Amino acid sequence: MIPVNFVTVLVAAAVNFFIGFMFHGPIGGKLWMKLANIVPTGNEKFSDMVPQMVKNYLVNVVGAYVLGMFIAGMGAVSVMEGMTVAFWIWLGFIVTGSSINVIWMNANSKLWLYECGVSLLSFLAMGAILAR
Repeated sequence: MIPVNFVTVLVAAAVNFFIGFMFHGPIGGKLWMKLANIVPTGNEKFSDMVPQMVKNYLVNVVGAYVLGMFIAGMGAVSVMEGMTVAFWIWLGFIVTGSSINVIWMNANSKLWLYECGVSLLSFLAMGAILAR
């Protein structure tokens, strides 16, 4: 098993969560809702989202851990090396894997591009953190 610093995994997962929150909320929430055809009802409550937020963070921890294993396995020890590994993982797995929905299921390509952009920011940030 490749050793990964679990504290950096927790921090990277939290940063990933924060970036996702910002781009699906205060920074880009209106654009994201438009692209996803989401119309707020006005009855949404923060407390109703807590279970999904906890699950989202736990998934982020798993993703950060696996990314950390790749970064450590590649011997990346600088911020730039960590970001480079993260970029290639993002391109090779996130972009290609999620593109199937656009290619075969007629998913919204603008929403896909938006989500790919957000995930790129998240991966680069996690890569920078995990390489330390």
